[in-house]
Amino acid sequence: MTTAKKTQKDQAAPRISVIGTGYLGATHAAAMAELGFDVIGVDTDPYKVAELTEGRAPFFEPGLPELIRSNVAAGRLRFTTDLAEAVAASDVHFICVGTPQQSGSFAANLSYVEAATRGIAAALTHDALIVGKSTVPVGTGARLRAIVAEAAPAGVDAELVWNPEFLREGKAVDDTLRPDRLVFGGTSERSEALLRRVYATPIADGTPVLIADLPTAELVKVSANAFLATKISFINAIAEVCDAAGADVALLADALGHDTRIGRQFLNAGLGFGGGCLPKDIRALMHRSGELGAHAAVGLLQQVDEINMGRRQRVIDLALQALGGSVLNRRIGVLGAAFKPHTDDVRDSPALNVAAALHLRGAQVVVYDPQARGTAQRLFPTLGYAESKEEALAGADLTVVLTEWDEFTGADPAALRELASGGTVIDARNCLDATAWNAAGWTVLGMGRVPASAALVPDALPLH
Repeated sequence: MTTAKKTQKDQAAPRISVIGTGYLGATHAAAMAELGFDVIGVDTDPYKVAELTEGRAPFFEPGLPELIRSNVAAGRLRFTTDLAEAVAASDVHFICVGTPQQSGSFAANLSYVEAATRGIAAALTHDALIVGKSTVPVGTGARLRAIVAEAAPAGVDAELVWNPEFLREGKAVDDTLRPDRLVFGGTSERSEALLRRVYATPIADGTPVLIADLPTAELVKVSANAFLATKISFINAIAEVCDAAGADVALLADALGHDTRIGRQFLNAGLGFGGGCLPKDIRALMHRSGELGAHAAVGLLQQVDEINMGRRQRVIDLALQALGGSVLNRRIGVLGAAFKPHTDDVRDSPALNVAAALHLRGAQVVVYDPQARGTAQRLFPTLGYAESKEEALAGADLTVVLTEWDEFTGADPAALRELASGGTVIDARNCLDATAWNAAGWTVLGMGRVPASAALVPDALPLH
């Protein structure tokens, strides 16, 4: 145990409850236990609680199952469906429930956050700190404070603050144990001191702490996601220019990335972003900006979203082009279903969306993903699924790479070419070594990349 952990224990470390055990909650609970705290994770789903209790994460996240098992075994981490029990046994309560998009609207569904807040407040037996981590529209914290004031028992001091999460799926464990920044929103002197005790280890390791008002803390995560989404859509818009001009977007992005004001991250042109965060967060921010009258932000975010969604159609258009105008009754081997590598998450996955769209056009689509087969099959059971990339490509008239797993980027293109009937591969993530694949007999079609065949390059560009 580290010196920081010993100090926390010696000072009667606060006991922690984590409400919600999805990607955010399960990871946060396990990480808090790893930092030396006694933690109770709460969820309404008894199956999920049973899985976590047995040390199994209900989703794929590298390093998380091991973290859960070791801390459950050590007695620092347990899970329950009994919210009142967890609240009574804890001093700091982290709200980590989902804020999905409302049906028929871009607005965030705050019913789970409100229910969790009310449930915690009503069950309080002693003074406590309620910490929001879920991504919410600005102004939510003030409403939740009113709920706490209404629901908390008389004589109990309950303070609600905001501590936004910045997890990346596939790197969530490291992002929780070693965050690149901590934001505390709406804190008093007492609650700031308590949060500094909770995060004593990463703070001692150099993680900066920013103290903010409640609205600013609520805006940090959605603003960060909106900016990253804007970078992705910007480079994808430029990729369309590169397609028209015969330029190479990857080399262009490398050149842009050397500008320290810009940086190279999130300048990978391709199929665009998806998952459970960026799409819903930029749409929720768009909706809330409209409510607040910030119409310039609405217009910008709408363009970001439209460019992103248009990339999916671009891949479908390339498939139609490669197969002579129709995919009907053609076998298409699809590599990738998750929205990005190192996760089994298929929420708003561009990869799975493209696979389903090709299927609806009459193609025989066979999908392989190293981790996301189960989640994909539950969402789109009518697609074909393979146990390996070799099975997916066997007899394929067209190959489409939709998620940039290492297994695909490091594959032997010559061995795969022997399996496929057609020699065209659409590299929708610009992740393949086009030179090596071309040498193995493939024709590689990228997104904003110089195509291998000169016939696909415009002879001349019109000048006006």
